[in-house]
Amino acid sequence: MTPFGLRVRTLRKSRRITLKKMAGDLDISSAYLSALEHGHRGRPSWSLVAQICDYFNIIWDDAEELQRLASLSHPKVAVDTSGLSPTATEYANLLAKEIRALPEARLKEMLRYLKSNRSEK
Repeated sequence: MTPFGLRVRTLRKSRRITLKKMAGDLDISSAYLSALEHGHRGRPSWSLVAQICDYFNIIWDDAEELQRLASLSHPKVAVDTSGLSPTATEYANLLAKEIRALPEARLKEMLRYLKSNRSEK
């Protein structure tokens, strides 16, 4: 599941809307919506995110957050380390190889570190 998919699913379920109803209301297939929620499809288009914001009456900061989650929700990520240090290349390759074995607590710790490091710049 992707961050975007989790958020959409949470919104949908909290409003007791079935996947089939939401898909029909958005004029997309329920299979596509399910695949988005479960992270089996790439990130959604900006226009679909806007439709979903409109559908749930999401505005301002919450809409920006949903767009941010969509931009971070591609389930097959490629990391270009050309021009970076050998350490960066090794790190990216090891992360790609080992990410499935990392415990959720460690992933959250690493994510917190990356987010805090970004805000320090």
